[in-house]
Formats: sequence, structure tokens, C-alpha cells
Amino acid sequence: MDAAEIDLLNIIWHSGIVVKAVLLSLVAASIFSWGIIFKKRRAISIARKNNKEFLQIYHAGANMGEVMKTSEALPFSPYKILFQNGYQELAKLQVEAKDKTKMRSHFKDFGMGSIERALGSGVNQTNIQLENFLPTLASIGSISPFIGLFGTVWGIIDSFTGIAGGGATLDAVAPGIAEALVATAIGLLAAIPAVWFYNSYSSQNSNMNAEMESFGQDFLNHVERTLV
Repeated sequence: MDAAEIDLLNIIWHSGIVVKAVLLSLVAASIFSWGIIFKKRRAISIARKNNKEFLQIYHAGANMGEVMKTSEALPFSPYKILFQNGYQELAKLQVEAKDKTKMRSHFKDFGMGSIERALGSGVNQTNIQLENFLPTLASIGSISPFIGLFGTVWGIIDSFTGIAGGGATLDAVAPGIAEALVATAIGLLAAIPAVWFYNSYSSQNSNMNAEMESFGQDFLNHVERTLV
């Protein structure tokens, strides 16, 4: 361990109780944010992988019933959720209409509003899972610098207290200034990754929403071609 590392640890160890509390809260926030980061990365990766598997099932299926049955064992997939919602609503309409002639009459009179709403509900269900904990990540990214700033202000107050006590020397003011700088640095270290990954995951979720909308349109087109 070199001298710089020893000095940094020494500054933290000898900092005041308030600054220690600030640093502890920032470290805890950073650890929690990294936990969210890795969890969301895995969740998005799994969703994309399962979407690819579902599309293979969807395009290979002889009919929607077969797709529904084959995809049941597939874990979380946004496309699967949309398909299930749309197919279940379509099945209800088929039961009520009893034959294709009445189905055509229903869609001619009312359009596909009920199926579109079912697909929209699927998008909402998916977004709840995809966006889980993202607001927490955003909060950590926005609040951490201010918590660090509080530690900075407190460290500067300690320095002024040393000056007020008649010790206007480097030895008197240096510890407080050092505490202030460390609090600022830790606050930024906690905030920067949280903000960066929040923006990254939000962008990926937006792209996935566009892909889900495209799949929903494809599903509606398929219904029109084959069942209506």
C-alpha cells in the first residue's frame, strides 16, 4: 500500500462523525446502485435472449394455439407477454362470435380496439418489470452529489472552526479541507455510474418499447390475414 492510499484511509478514519456518516451513506448508496446496475443488465439481457427464442417459436408455429402452447415454458419475454394478452383477447372474441362470419362483422363494426388494448396492457406489464428500480438508480444519481456537498460544507465548517480557535495554520485547516474533498469525491463516484447506467437502461427500454410496438402491429396484421 503506497503513501497516497494510507493518507486517504487516514483522512477517512480521523474524519468527524458527521462526515463519516455522510461517507457511509454514500458508500451504501453506491453498493446498492451497483447491485441494481448488475440486476438490470441481466434482466435486459435475458429479455432480449427470450425475445429471440419466442420469435423463432412464433414464426415456426403452424397456428396461434401452437405458439401459445409451445411458448408457455419460456421465461420472461416481452414479446411473449404481448402475444399472450392479444391471443387471449382474440380467443374470447372467437368464443363470443362462434364463427368467422360473425368475427368479420365484429371487426368491421368495432375494429380491433379490444385486441389493441390487450396488447397495450401487455406493454404496460412489461414496462413495470423493465423499469423496476430504475427510479431508485436515478434518485441515487441525483441525490449523491448533494449528500457529498453536505459533507464538503461540513468539512469547511470544521476548517473555519480551527481558524476561529486561533489555529490559522495548515495543520489546523488541512483535516477539514481534506474531509470536504473526500466527501465530494465519494459523492461523485456514487452518482456518475448511477446516472450513466440509468440513461443507458432507459435508452434500451425505449428501444425495446419500439420493438414491442412493431411486434404488436405484426400480430394485428397476422390476425387480419388469417382470422378475419
